[in-house]
Amino acid sequence: MASDIIDKVAKVARLELNSQEKKKFSEDLDSILKAFSSLDKANVKGVKPTFQPIEVKNVMRNDEVEESLSQKDALANTKHKEKGFFKGPKVV
Repeated sequence: MASDIIDKVAKVARLELNSQEKKKFSEDLDSILKAFSSLDKANVKGVKPTFQPIEVKNVMRNDEVEESLSQKDALANTKHKEKGFFKGPKVV
């Protein structure tokens, strides 16, 4: 059965596998299927699905009206100013 699946996947993926590669992929597929079969045995009744392991919540602050900076205070920490405005590089 695994050989048929390997052949089908190889054909769909347009892979040319030799017999050694098919054997390796078959062993890998068997180990993957065993891992999933152990997951199938897990008791998950009553367990809520966890699509998002960390609760998502709004981390933004409330939008409250506050007093804004004066033009003088806004420009206080820059040396790049001219006539009461920020001065940026020349754009051509």
